[in-house]
Amino acid sequence: MKLETIFPACHAILGEKLWQRVISDPRAKSAPEALVARLALSAGRGMVPAYLGDLAALEWRIHATLGMVESDGGAEETVINPTLSLMEVRWKNLTNLVGGDNSAEPETGDERVFVWKVPGTEAVRTCVPADEDLLVLKMVEERIEARTLAEMGEVPIRAVYGAFDRAREKGLIKSPSTRIVREGDFAPGPMQGRAYLDAPVFTLQWHLTQACDLRCRHCYDRTEREAITFARAQRVLEDLDRFCRTRHVRGAITFTGGNPLLYPDFVPLYRAAREYGFSLAILGNPTERPVLEELVSIQKPDFFQLSLEGLAEHDQWIRGPGHFGRTLKCLEVLRELGIYSMVMLTLTKDNLDQIIPLAELLRERTDVFHFNRLSRVGMGANLELPSREAYRSFLEEYLFASKENPFMGLKDSLINIVLAQRGEPPFGGCTGFGCGAAFNFVTLLPDGEVHACRKFPSPVGNIHFQSLEEIYDSEDARRYRQRPQACTGCALRAVCGGCLAVIDSNGLDISRDRDPLCFR
Repeated sequence: MKLETIFPACHAILGEKLWQRVISDPRAKSAPEALVARLALSAGRGMVPAYLGDLAALEWRIHATLGMVESDGGAEETVINPTLSLMEVRWKNLTNLVGGDNSAEPETGDERVFVWKVPGTEAVRTCVPADEDLLVLKMVEERIEARTLAEMGEVPIRAVYGAFDRAREKGLIKSPSTRIVREGDFAPGPMQGRAYLDAPVFTLQWHLTQACDLRCRHCYDRTEREAITFARAQRVLEDLDRFCRTRHVRGAITFTGGNPLLYPDFVPLYRAAREYGFSLAILGNPTERPVLEELVSIQKPDFFQLSLEGLAEHDQWIRGPGHFGRTLKCLEVLRELGIYSMVMLTLTKDNLDQIIPLAELLRERTDVFHFNRLSRVGMGANLELPSREAYRSFLEEYLFASKENPFMGLKDSLINIVLAQRGEPPFGGCTGFGCGAAFNFVTLLPDGEVHACRKFPSPVGNIHFQSLEEIYDSEDARRYRQRPQACTGCALRAVCGGCLAVIDSNGLDISRDRDPLCFR
């Protein structure tokens, strides 16, 4: 390999004429490390910058790191990247020069530099380690628990997790792959790789209370359930954190209800959840600005989802007088506060023709508009879904309209059928993994019952008597994850599986029967 390739920054700084003079020594040409020694001796003499010896040593270390071979297979436990090395240099800003940035001149002064190969790539990076990088390496090397480290440093545990995640993203440490993985025959068909088979995030959809300021005509659950105590809710947070760490995934909580903001200890619980570093979101009703401002002061929600069921008259028939106007006003406040907003619609036979006009009305008012189909349970049993052919025609119209309206999102997994028929690539379906029931999320009800999906009765355990780990690994949970037998062999299985709530609420068997509106 040419010396110019090994020492590109040194070559550029010296210029061709001086570079040729420096490498004229036969020993430099035969052994690159000899060139490092020669540049160190020449540094500060004549036109050779004083820092060039240290720069050459850094470039030689980069070259040596590039040649390191990674071991086969993923990490079985979190470890420090075995290619990581620490150099002591006598000049600052050398990492800028090797990165091609000449804006910061090297300055005298001792500095430590990390050099490492990014796992799974042929890229070598350098950086001056931040204090948090060193802290994470200490944590991994000495097997210190995150909570212990947080207590020692008197910092929130979310700060420790944040530093840990950033070190992993840089490649300073290697962690095991996610253990939220599809089981059984989920061949990705037209998809490449395992994009829809391995989930990096696990979401707890937490129904905190049945209390609600609305009486919607399609509400799926108005049963009386005693709300969880704050002390017990804190133990749920601990359990979720433990589950996510064991499964090597990031944790997320979506607070809902009823109206989650009517839970008496919502703000303390929201603050406690923040301390674990979870992503936080809210599925709620129109909310006043002071409440939203308080949440932002704690941690800005990843998103705040509101619901509209059609244009004003139909929405107010479903959700009550004044709801449409209050929702539009709340969307304005969310935008002013910089909170990502979603609007969700429950699709029925009665509002099918209002969805695209509503999406157009919401253009620029929300960040994304979605719909999902009615689950005919609870009050929803009094409403109806459209026919299969009507729904197919609607999806084709919706996809066409979405090309012109970027605020129209894709959620229902059956949209993938239309995309496949058009020769277009699929999207992730309902939860990014087709139906994600008991796979990348579960639902926790106020009284501790855990369900595979919030839209229909699908009990898989109880958080008061079982850990999330036990519930997730139960046979009941596995049954909901498997998808109907009728979907076996379908090329879209990994991103679809239909909607289990629609299957069940239409009197069909979720283990056997396909979605009644499936038109593939």
